[in-house]
Amino acid sequence: MKPKILLVDDEPDALEVLGFRLREAGFAPILAKDGARAITAARDERPALIVLDVMLPEVDGLEVCKILRRDPATAGIPVLMLTARAAEMDRVLGLELGADDYVTKPFSPRELVLRIRKLLARAKAAEEPVAHLRFNELEIDAARHAVTVSGRAVELTATEFRLLEILVRRRGRVQTRDRLLQDVWGYENPIDSRTVDTHMRRLREKIGVASDYLETIRGVGYRFRAEE
Repeated sequence: MKPKILLVDDEPDALEVLGFRLREAGFAPILAKDGARAITAARDERPALIVLDVMLPEVDGLEVCKILRRDPATAGIPVLMLTARAAEMDRVLGLELGADDYVTKPFSPRELVLRIRKLLARAKAAEEPVAHLRFNELEIDAARHAVTVSGRAVELTATEFRLLEILVRRRGRVQTRDRLLQDVWGYENPIDSRTVDTHMRRLREKIGVASDYLETIRGVGYRFRAEE
C-alpha cells in the first residue's frame, strides 16, 4: 500500500503540482486547502506524514500543528512545514509546537520528496526495537532494562524506564502528555497530565547531565532530541 501524504496548502496550483509529484514518487496524496479540512483529514485518514503550509486561511498551519499534537490520534504523525524564506519566527514556532522539519519557499518538488522520504525513514527507524542505544554519555540497554550515564548505573523505576524508552524510540518527534499517558500508563481516557510532568521531573533528576536530551515543548508535551 502506498504511504498516504496529507498536503495542506491554500493555493490550488501548488496542491496540484505537489500532488502530481508525490503520485509520481509512489505516494498517495490527500489534498486539503485549509486548516479545518486538514485536521479532519488527519484524523480520518491517518496519513504517514503531513506537509503543512504555515499561511492558511482561518486556522493557520501553526495552530493546526498545535491541535494535531494535542490529539493522541494524530500526535505521532510526522509534520513537515512549508514556510516563507523570511519567516524565521514561523519556523521556530513550528518546531516548538512539534513540527519535525520545515522547507522554505520557494523550493523544488524534488527537495520536498527527499525530505519526506528522510522523515518517513527516521520515523520507521525510531519505532523499530533496538536492544542497545548510546547518546554520548547516556546508554540504554533495553534488554536488561538498564541505564547508565557517564558509566554510572542509574536506578529507574519500571515506569520511568518505559517513559524514557518510548521517548528515545520516537526521538525527534513530540509526544503529547495524553499520548504518553496512554502508551506508558495505559490510560484510555487521560485526565491528569501532572502524572507525566512529575515523572519527567524525577527522570531528569536521575539522569543528571543527560537530561538535556529531554526537551519540553511548551503547551504540548515532550521530545527526545534526535541527534544520536
